[in-house]
Amino acid sequence: MKRNNLYILILSILWTGFSLNSCDRFEEYNTNPDESTKVTSAMLATKLILGVMQEQDVTKTFVRDDMLSKYIAWSEGNDIDYAFNKLGRIDDYREFSDRNMVLLNNVQDMIDFATTEDLKKSYTALGHFIRASKFFYLTMHVGDVPYQEAYQGDKENFKPKYNTQKEVFLGLLDELDKADQLFRDGENFAGDPVYGGDVSKWRKAANVLQLKLLINLYKKTGDADLRVKERFQTIASSRPLFQSNADNCQLVHADRAKEKYPFYKEGNNFIVFNQVSSIVIDTMKLFGDRRVFYYAKPTQLAEEKGLDPADWDAYNGVDPTLTLYEIQTAVEGKNVSQLNNRYTQLPEGEPTFHLSYAEMNFILAEAVARGFITGDARSYYEEGIRASMKFVADNTPDDPGYHHNMKITDEYINTYLQGEHVAFASTLDRQLRQIIMQKYFTTFLQTAFNRYYEYRRTGIPAFPINPLSNRNEPTDKMPMRWMYSTQEYSYNTEHVNEAVARQFGGSDTENGIIWILQD
Repeated sequence: MKRNNLYILILSILWTGFSLNSCDRFEEYNTNPDESTKVTSAMLATKLILGVMQEQDVTKTFVRDDMLSKYIAWSEGNDIDYAFNKLGRIDDYREFSDRNMVLLNNVQDMIDFATTEDLKKSYTALGHFIRASKFFYLTMHVGDVPYQEAYQGDKENFKPKYNTQKEVFLGLLDELDKADQLFRDGENFAGDPVYGGDVSKWRKAANVLQLKLLINLYKKTGDADLRVKERFQTIASSRPLFQSNADNCQLVHADRAKEKYPFYKEGNNFIVFNQVSSIVIDTMKLFGDRRVFYYAKPTQLAEEKGLDPADWDAYNGVDPTLTLYEIQTAVEGKNVSQLNNRYTQLPEGEPTFHLSYAEMNFILAEAVARGFITGDARSYYEEGIRASMKFVADNTPDDPGYHHNMKITDEYINTYLQGEHVAFASTLDRQLRQIIMQKYFTTFLQTAFNRYYEYRRTGIPAFPINPLSNRNEPTDKMPMRWMYSTQEYSYNTEHVNEAVARQFGGSDTENGIIWILQD
């Protein structure tokens, strides 16, 4: 785990043009060629923020986790392990490779290069947010990870000890508490492609991220060190949180080089292989959910028969657990919907969010339902649905080709909320199922791996398992984690073996139950 050389970092920034996908114009972040060797806090902030916001990459890799989450069935024959539940090792995937994680070594330099004390507070707060985001996803993938001794800038440690997952979460919660305080006391900063350096918005994001961590700790409410309920209550009652979709922590895409939507058709040779799953389409049709008209397009068979694109029967999904041959056969039958053209034909696509107002409301609804905080779970639940639907409608051009004349309006949303399957239930079990299912709809093609984490902790939605297609071993179970990297076994052997022995009795497999999932 070596520290990036700053000279290489500069060249990387210049070479990629910062690879910005943001609401701010690229030109605002382009470097001055007369100062191309001067590293600034702003330059490092941009690189670090994008290191979090672009986890999903582009083209096929953008939808890879959507295959795992059963949003998408994939009809290509190569490199589709995720579609059939094969996770493999953590280093097989770019987002958690050492090369990507090592960017965290630049956090301290970003802080050190700050020119005022208030800027130093802001960049320190940003560093905590970035670290919390990266380590959260890493530990959710594998379990125990090097945390306290890893990616510490000048303090190089090539063989860091592994912290327990509990220790990691305690550290991340503490970092987010510090981020809240430092953003409060800091000043707006440069180099931010998400919020334009607005510390008040970043402060909200830090608090929402902590809520996300806490809801994943719901099985640990009895742990006196974690103080899950107490932390929830403090954040919900006294700290700033998202107030609308305008607060989303997201990248807004544009029709400019390196800023286009990640699944846009340009350079994307994989468009024909995406098929929307029956889990998505059948459930949305059952609920009368018009988001299906924005997420999918009519089947080829429906078009040939002349069915109205506004007809629910024009849409049909495919069981994502079928064998590859069966999926390909279904596609040949022309009765499978693909992704809506807005994902492939519009360079702007829709914003890709890391945290959203809709998801925050579902987290708060679940927290009330479970008794973590007081409040009205139904109000949070319904506000989450409204926010989710408005996000989709507001980020889709008013063109029949993209909503198929089934527009989402305020009147429609009000009616939807009273539907048989949507109206908030009176029992806890039913409430939780409704909340998690609506979160599932909300994160369609958003927030990498979030839906898999939700399934793993709640079993919602109930993904079917087909032993004939399942590449996990045993074939009648879903995998529960990624295995540790081969690099760790080569260079940090003692500590990774110790972590595996502590958690899984010495067997590093995809079926190990990580601490956060244990009762």
